[in-house]
Amino acid sequence: MSRKTGRGNRWGLALVGLALTLLGGSALARGLGAFSPDWASARTTLVDGNVVTFFTRTSPWIWWLIALAALVVAVLALRWLLVQGRRDARHVLRIEDGPTGVTEVSESGMAHAVAADVESSPAVFHAAAHLVGPRPEVRLRVVADESVPMGELSRHLSTVALPHVRDALDRDRVPAVARVSLEPSPSPHRVVR
Repeated sequence: MSRKTGRGNRWGLALVGLALTLLGGSALARGLGAFSPDWASARTTLVDGNVVTFFTRTSPWIWWLIALAALVVAVLALRWLLVQGRRDARHVLRIEDGPTGVTEVSESGMAHAVAADVESSPAVFHAAAHLVGPRPEVRLRVVADESVPMGELSRHLSTVALPHVRDALDRDRVPAVARVSLEPSPSPHRVVR
């Protein structure tokens, strides 16, 4: 999830929470009789004869309007769902910008190089890398041999793969997050002739 999407989610949840708090507070206040009896009496039902008359008088176009509103909500919900998988992927990383010129590297090329460095460990079956954020952060997904101690994998990441990233980006510090899945070692194949 990108930072922009996360910020949008926080605003959306805050607005929905505020709307539900207002509705809940209004319902509680109505139930306690805080409103004028002429406007919203606690002794009357929410769906009274006036509401039924309104829907009867405006039928059938009111149902088309409700269906259109439901369709808009469904499209917005689908868009929200699709946006959740978006990442802050960068296409080009600017390494150096000075009077002698600009040095840029491809984000995908850098990610492939990081994944190859991680996969150079005999403990790793597969690795995928992404660089995200305005200040590049490394996200790794690693499938490793469960019989190999995690310390060996951690040592390989901290002494081989990540120093190469720092050197390539010319930075002293590059945050990294690794998700490691453990799988059993493949059984040795026997060839019978």
